[in-house]
Amino acid sequence: MTGKVEEALGYEQARDELIEVVRRLEAGGTTLEESLALWERGEELAKVCRRWLDGARARLDAALAEEEAGERQDEGGDD
Repeated sequence: MTGKVEEALGYEQARDELIEVVRRLEAGGTTLEESLALWERGEELAKVCRRWLDGARARLDAALAEEEAGERQDEGGDD
């Protein structure tokens, strides 16, 4: 699963599927081939989650910077 389908996953969906992948890997009982496929899927899901978190962090940083800039303008305008 790559490209547009991967991009369509929301953070919660990717996180929940990643949790299930980890659970299955930890439980064992899968063949080497199945384990490798699960690992690869887990890596893809982790990247999706990271992109969502990085995007959220960037939005928060931008909002904080905007708020800080507004506060500086307010302080400078009162003199």
